[in-house]
Amino acid sequence: MTSLYPLSPNKKLIRLGPKGDGGYLLPDDLEEIHACFSPGVSIISGFEMDCAERGMKVFLADKSVDGPAEEHELFHFTKTFVGAISNEEFMTLDEWVCASVPEKDSDLLLQIDIEGHEYEVFLSTSNSLMTRFRIIVAEFHYLDLLWSDPFFNLASRAFEKILQNHSCVHIHPNNFHGTIRKAGITIPKTMEFTFLRNDRISRKSYQTIFPNPLDCDNTGNATLSLPNCWYLGAEL
Repeated sequence: MTSLYPLSPNKKLIRLGPKGDGGYLLPDDLEEIHACFSPGVSIISGFEMDCAERGMKVFLADKSVDGPAEEHELFHFTKTFVGAISNEEFMTLDEWVCASVPEKDSDLLLQIDIEGHEYEVFLSTSNSLMTRFRIIVAEFHYLDLLWSDPFFNLASRAFEKILQNHSCVHIHPNNFHGTIRKAGITIPKTMEFTFLRNDRISRKSYQTIFPNPLDCDNTGNATLSLPNCWYLGAEL
């Protein structure tokens, strides 16, 4: 868990998307990011709209809907799920990026919320593509299952994959599903993590204030604070 303690990025955190669900905190380090990839299309497209307004191409994918909630000339929608395999319903993240962005070295942004399939997507994504994502914003589900060995092994490998080239810079618990407490550890069942590629971080210190003033509840349920076992205020 300590490897996920959020670090302070060189640039301040900003919020893209609306207050409430669909908005996320990420470093204000978006200049020259060529495109945003956003698998998992909801009824809210505010995050993607903010990316487009900053000049990014925005690629969205989800087979369960016919399109994003809003339209923008830089939006490109594919009616397909993103997963670990390729067939009539699924495509891999590598295939999607390769077909969408001809440039092979441009920086990208990934925002992923695909209801539990995020683990297999990260594990099946090539290291070369992972390093192209300057920023990764990911919602991780079913974290209450971390006490199950099979799920723990799956989740820990997915986090290890991300942490090979990125560091966590923010965690926000989604207050829709609540928490579970066991063995003295409190784990929100769903949490939103923001990762920044390590070459963009020069100051190695932990974040000390949670929630961030820009954090907002996802729903009207009781506010859910990040348990202090998920962060540490100290110098590395």
